[in-house]
Amino acid sequence: MTGRRFAFGGFVLNSETGTLLLEGVPVSVGYRAFLLLTAFLGRPGEVLTKSELMDAAWQGAAVEETNLTVQIASLRKQLGMSPGGGEWIATVPRVGYRFVGAVKQLADREDEGTGALKEPESGPSIAVLPFVNISPDPDQEYFTDGIVEDIITSLSKLRWFFVIARNSTFAYKGKAPDVREVARDLGVRYVLEGSVRKAGDRLRVSAQLIDAVSGAHVWAERYDRPVADVFAVQDEITASVVAAIEPQLYAAEALRFQSKAPESLDAWGCVIRAMPYIWTWDAQSDDTALNLLKRATEIDPTYARAHSLLAFCFASRLNLGRGDEEREMAIAFTTARRAIELDVEDPWAHLAAAYVHTMSRQTESAVEEFGEALTRNPNFALARMLLGAAYAYAGMVEDSFHHLELATRLSPRDNSQAANLSAMGFCYLIAGRFAEAVTCERRAVQLKPRFGTAWRTLAAAAGLAGDTAVAAGALAEAKRMQPSLSAEWVEKYFPVVRAEDRARYIDGLRLAGLE
Repeated sequence: MTGRRFAFGGFVLNSETGTLLLEGVPVSVGYRAFLLLTAFLGRPGEVLTKSELMDAAWQGAAVEETNLTVQIASLRKQLGMSPGGGEWIATVPRVGYRFVGAVKQLADREDEGTGALKEPESGPSIAVLPFVNISPDPDQEYFTDGIVEDIITSLSKLRWFFVIARNSTFAYKGKAPDVREVARDLGVRYVLEGSVRKAGDRLRVSAQLIDAVSGAHVWAERYDRPVADVFAVQDEITASVVAAIEPQLYAAEALRFQSKAPESLDAWGCVIRAMPYIWTWDAQSDDTALNLLKRATEIDPTYARAHSLLAFCFASRLNLGRGDEEREMAIAFTTARRAIELDVEDPWAHLAAAYVHTMSRQTESAVEEFGEALTRNPNFALARMLLGAAYAYAGMVEDSFHHLELATRLSPRDNSQAANLSAMGFCYLIAGRFAEAVTCERRAVQLKPRFGTAWRTLAAAAGLAGDTAVAAGALAEAKRMQPSLSAEWVEKYFPVVRAEDRARYIDGLRLAGLE
């Protein structure tokens, strides 16, 4: 089915990119469910036997029939009801299943009649570059980055926008890139850029939206306001961008990007200062983020984003082998629940809850919360990457690769790709492809030399691959960053779900020299 594209209802499935879109928005579908749907669309109206479907999704592996039943139920839930009010997939008793909807196979450039956007270049696709800080005080850089961070988050919530993730666009920070080159590199049509000047209690923000295809300026504006109005300015910029690109959709979607602003600019500032330190999986950075986020929750106890990121940090400490595991995991759960209570529509709150569940080996709950995060922000590359990691820890290798690849597509220039590479490396280790695991983990630690989890997995993978020199060196680095590393720690706290996968991981570490 490689390279084929199918349209049904408002959906478009691309078997080459592994994506399913609904009205141009990515739909979160598991790897097995995606393979089943591809098989159905290739033979619409035909009855596919259970054995045919199991071969399509599990490729000859011996699996229980109940696995097929579970995946079909999941797929039905994701697709919802057909335009006629019935199920897309009909059960044929004692035989199999049949796809009952009308299906159209699309040519390379054909999207007409589907109501969907051609991925990713079709319709509104945008990259928001880091704004330039022209304040007299260079320490206000965080303030400028915070404005851009919030604008990206707001745009990402709009289901019909394809928005490049923050980590990819911030790769251009401090540079003066050609807008057309940026658009070409990231696969977008529009680029938003601007500048911020903060002096005393006054704020000046300039922004301009450029159509990178023609090079024309679509919209430009300057805002002179009190600093206290920064959140209103963010909303105005977002609204202006939306109105300029898709005015016919603006009225219907205008409220979607609004979120609960913190009551205190100081709390917001602490969160923005913490952001660069959160996804590093580096013990020193982790401590910096934790202290800033604790301060933010003290300043504003009702700030949901501060609580969600704080929960995330507490959970990540478990994967780093730091702190009091039992106590801090309990705090992580409590803090994540509090974040959801404060703002159930904040995707970061659900991301935090999902990650806490992942670290506690609760895969089903983690996947459910990741789904909630992606429903609220379809462009959430970090959620997609961590969902892939959750599947990896559960031993579901194909599902993991599927989501990790989608994360890369959403954030092609992500400066935190080390985590993605490390998750891929772990997948290869679980699959018994040890040399490929070593390659991924070596690249991960090259990108982030203090990435303790990647050093640990590199040691295990190299040990299993028989590369004793690399294994011993990696183990030394892993133990330097995690003195508590032991087989007992892996068995009790490492978030790998299956006992056989933990045993293999421990075997690799022992081959690397772990006592």
